[in-house]
Order: sequence, then C-alpha cells, then structure tokens
Amino acid sequence: MDKHTKKIIAPIVIAVIIVLYLLLYASIAFATEVPMLFRIIGLVIPLLLAGVMIAMLVERIKEIRSGEEDDLSEY
Repeated sequence: MDKHTKKIIAPIVIAVIIVLYLLLYASIAFATEVPMLFRIIGLVIPLLLAGVMIAMLVERIKEIRSGEEDDLSEY
C-alpha cells in the first residue's frame, strides 16, 4: 500500500459508520407510530446528512490524493 491509501482508510471507515448510523436512525424514525410529517422529517434529515457525509468524504479523498492533507500547517 502506498502512503495515500493508508491515509484514506480512516476517513472511509468513519464515514461508513456515520452513514450506517444515520440510515438506521432514518429507518427507525420512519417505522414508529408518529404523524406522517414527523416521519418525513425523520427520514429526510438523516438522508440529507448522509449525503453531506459522503460528499465530504469524496472531498477529503481528493485532498489526500493531491497532497493537501495537512491544511493546518499553512496557518
């Protein structure tokens, strides 16, 4: 494995755990006996957050591959 592959593993693992948690939360929120408005909110918000998490993961992988993995050293 090259050095970039090792640095990509941790963000992928964390993103997968968080996305699975959000999907589980969405499925539980949708399966409960609450009014339909709360079901829709309980489904849409976690799905949007999961989408944002995946977008941030893609952005982080691009940063690691381009060599900008340590942004704090610039400040």
